[in-house]
Amino acid sequence: MASTAPLRPRARPAHTQGSTHCAYTPDGSKLVTVGSNNTIRLYKTGFDGEPINIDDCQEQNVSVDASNEFFVVGSEDGTVSLYSIPDATFDKFLLRCSLPIRDVALSPDSKWCAVASDELTVKLVRTDDNTQIRHLNEHNKPTKHLAFDTKGATATLACSDGIVYVYSLTSDEPELINKVDGVIAALETESEVSSKIAWHPDGRAFAVPTPTRDIQVVSKNDWEKQRAFANGHNGDVTALAWSPNGAILASAGKDKKILLWETKTQSVIARLDYANVIDIAWHPRDNLVSFTNSDGEVYIHPDFVPEQFAPLLKLGKQPAPFIHDPLSEIGRRPLETRPPPIRQRRDSAGSYDSLMDGALPEDDDFVIDDDGAGYVINGNGKRMHHDLDGFGEPLSKRPHIEPEYHEAFQPGSTPWRGNRKYLCLNLIGFVWTVDQDGHNTVTVEFYDHEFHRDFHFTDTFLYDKACLTENGTLFSCPPKDDTPATIFYRPHETWTSRTDWRTQLPKGEAVLAMSLSDSFVTVTTTANYVRVYTLFGIPYRVYRPKSTPMVTCASWRDYVWTVGNGPVGADGHTRLLYTIENAKRDEMCQNEDTVALPDGATLKSIFFSDNGDPCIYDSTGTLLTLLHWRQPSRASWIPLLDTKLLPRLASGRKTETYFPIAVADGKFHCIILKGGDQYPYFPRPLLSEFDFSIPLTSEPPKPKKKAPNPDAMDQDGTPEPDADDDDESETRRLEQQYLLKGIEAAQLQDLVESSSSSSGNSAQRSGLARLELEIDKTLLQFLAVECREGEDRGMRALELVRLMRDRTGRMVEAAGKIAERYGRTILGEKIREVGEVRAGGGEDEDEDF
Repeated sequence: MASTAPLRPRARPAHTQGSTHCAYTPDGSKLVTVGSNNTIRLYKTGFDGEPINIDDCQEQNVSVDASNEFFVVGSEDGTVSLYSIPDATFDKFLLRCSLPIRDVALSPDSKWCAVASDELTVKLVRTDDNTQIRHLNEHNKPTKHLAFDTKGATATLACSDGIVYVYSLTSDEPELINKVDGVIAALETESEVSSKIAWHPDGRAFAVPTPTRDIQVVSKNDWEKQRAFANGHNGDVTALAWSPNGAILASAGKDKKILLWETKTQSVIARLDYANVIDIAWHPRDNLVSFTNSDGEVYIHPDFVPEQFAPLLKLGKQPAPFIHDPLSEIGRRPLETRPPPIRQRRDSAGSYDSLMDGALPEDDDFVIDDDGAGYVINGNGKRMHHDLDGFGEPLSKRPHIEPEYHEAFQPGSTPWRGNRKYLCLNLIGFVWTVDQDGHNTVTVEFYDHEFHRDFHFTDTFLYDKACLTENGTLFSCPPKDDTPATIFYRPHETWTSRTDWRTQLPKGEAVLAMSLSDSFVTVTTTANYVRVYTLFGIPYRVYRPKSTPMVTCASWRDYVWTVGNGPVGADGHTRLLYTIENAKRDEMCQNEDTVALPDGATLKSIFFSDNGDPCIYDSTGTLLTLLHWRQPSRASWIPLLDTKLLPRLASGRKTETYFPIAVADGKFHCIILKGGDQYPYFPRPLLSEFDFSIPLTSEPPKPKKKAPNPDAMDQDGTPEPDADDDDESETRRLEQQYLLKGIEAAQLQDLVESSSSSSGNSAQRSGLARLELEIDKTLLQFLAVECREGEDRGMRALELVRLMRDRTGRMVEAAGKIAERYGRTILGEKIREVGEVRAGGGEDEDEDF
C-alpha cells in the first residue's frame, strides 16, 4: 500500500515560468538549477539561505549536468556553456550548434560532454579541450534525450522517431551497435512529455517512459524488455530518476503526481501531489530529493522517502529488475570459487622428526625471543622469522590463487532474453518458453510434421531446461521455496493411457544439465550426482562422479557422457575431464580423460553425431570429434572444422559467430549469429550447414574458373588463378578429402568392432569396405596431380601408393597406369615393386627395430 507523504517543503521561485532543470554535484555539496531566465542558481546542501546566483549566462536554458568542479548548461540558442563551481562564474562556451540544444550529459569521468540538439548529429566534446569532438550520426531523427551508461562505454539516444539508439564508445570512432524499437513514444523534441533514459546504478539496464504511461526496464546485454513499473500514472510521464543505490525509482507525470516505486517489487510505495514536475534529482547520499516544475519553481525535499521505507536507501547497490536475472540463474553463473580448506599435513613417514619421535628437545631457559628476531625454535625444531611462512617466503608475497570453475550449461539452450528463452534447439525441432508473469507458456515445434505434431501447454512448474528426441520431450524445473526440483518426461507416442511421468529430486538439489537418448534419461545436479532413469521413470543408477562440480552431459543410445571440473591448472582455471560409459552393459569407455581445450577457451556445447560419435564445440569456434572413444585410454580429439577459417570470413569484412546445433550427414549444422550476438533469438533463425574442413592452412581455397584467361580479372580486380593455382587448390581439396575419409573410416571401424548384431555388423563392414575404396580413389586422384607436377615429385607420389589400403593389387595396378600415362617410368617401376611385395603377402613398410 502506498505511504502517506511527509511534510511538504516550500516552493522556491528560482526562475521565470518555463522549462526548469536541476542537477546535484556527485559529492552532493551543491544543487544547480537552470531555467528560462538568464540566471543560474547554486544551492548549498544543508543551507536554507539564499543561493549563489550566476547572472552571466544565456536565456532559455533547457538542460544541465554537473561534476564536482564544473557544470555544463545547454540553451535553446544552440550554445553549450561550461561554468566553474568553485568560482561560480562562466568559464567558456563548450560548443555551438545551429539549432536549439535539447539535452546535455557528462560522462562518468566528466571528460566528455554529450550534446543533443535539433540537428541530426549528436556531438561528444572533450570538456578540457573542446577541439576534440566525436560525432554520432547513424540515426535519422533529432535526439530528445541522451545518457551515458555507468561506465561510459555506451551512449544511449532517445530520438524523436520513437527509437532508442545505442552507440559504443570504446573505440575512437563511435559505432551504432543496436536499435531498441517499440519502447518509447515518438515525441517532438520540445514536448514536455519525457522519453528520458535513466540508467540503473548497477549498469545492467536502463528505464524509459512508455506511451502507455508505464516505465519499462531494458537490459544492456541483449537490449530486451525486462520488468515494467506499470499502472501508476494516469498521465504521461514527464520525469524519472533512480535513487543512488537503485532501490527506489521516482517518477513524475502530467497527473500532478510524483510516485516512488520499490525496484524489487515494482510497486508504488508513496504518492506525492506536485504538479508540472519536469526534472528530478536525488542527493548522492542523503534522503533528499530536489525537483523542478514548469513554473520555474524548485523544491528541495528532505526526508523525501517516507520513514518506513527510508531503510531502502541505506542498502547496498540493488540489482536492476530483470524478469530472469542472469546473476541468480542456476548453471548460468560461475560457481563459487572458495579456496579449498587447507588440510593439516601430518609428519611424513620417513621424515627426521617422525623417526626421532618429534622435534629435538630444547632447553626452555636457553633464550627468549624478546625482540622478534627469530631466535626461538618452532615445534618442528626449525628457526623461523616471524614474517616467513612455512615455505620460508614472506607472507606478504605468497600468492593466493582461487580456482575458477567452468560454469554449467545445458547443450542447445539459451539464457533468458527478455521474457523468452529457447529450452532446446536440435535437428528434431525446438522448444521455447515465454514468461507470462506467474506461469510460462511452453511450445514444442518439429521440423518434420509428418511424424509429429506441434504442441504447447501452460507451464506452472516454470521449466527452464528441456531435451527433445524422436521419442519424447524431457523437462526440468529448478527448486523454489519448499518445492523441490522436478523432472518431467512426455513421450510422443504410447500404447497405454498413462503417457507421461514426473519425479522430484531431493530438497535443495537442482538440475545443472540433462540429456535424453533412446534408452535413458541422464541428469546432473548441484549435489554432484549423476542420476540415470529409464525412459519411463525407473531409477536406473545414481553415482557421484570424480570430477566436480559438474558442467554438462550428453547421451546416445546406451552411452552416457558427463563432463566436470577437474584439477586446477597453473592459470587458476580448472581442467575439464570427461567420462563415457555404457550404462546398460556397465562398461567404462573413457574414465576421467581430459577435454582438449586451448588456454583460456571454454566449452560451448557437447553432443553426439548422428552416427554416435562425441563432438564438442569450444569458444574458439573449433569443432572437434573424439576418435577411438570406445577403447579405454585410446581416445583422441580430432578437429573437424575451425569456423574462423571459413572462406566466407576470408575478406575480413564480415564478423559472425556460430551457435552449434548438431553434426549430421557429414556436416556441421549451426545458427549464424551476427551483430555480436552469442545466442539465437526470435523469430527463430534458419539453420545453416558447413562442410568439414580440417585446419591445415589459413589460406582460403581459390575459386576455379571454367575458362581461364590470363588477361581476365575477377570482381575484386585480381587476376584469375592459373593452372598452378588450380593444382594447388586441387591438392588441398584432396588432402582434406583423404583426412576426413580416414577419420570416418576409423570411426566406422570402431563401431564394427564394438557391434554385437550380426546383421548390423554385416552392413557396417560393407560400408567400411566402400569407404576404404573411396580413400584409395582419393589417393589415385592425388597421385595424378603429383605426376603432373613433374619427376621431382616422385617420392611423394610413391608415398601415396604406400598409403593405399587395398591388398588385392587392383589399386596399385591402377596407380602404375597413371604413372605410365604421364611418362613417369622410374615411378612406375617403384610402384610395381610395391605391388609385388604386397602380392607376396609382405609389407613394404620398414620393420620395427
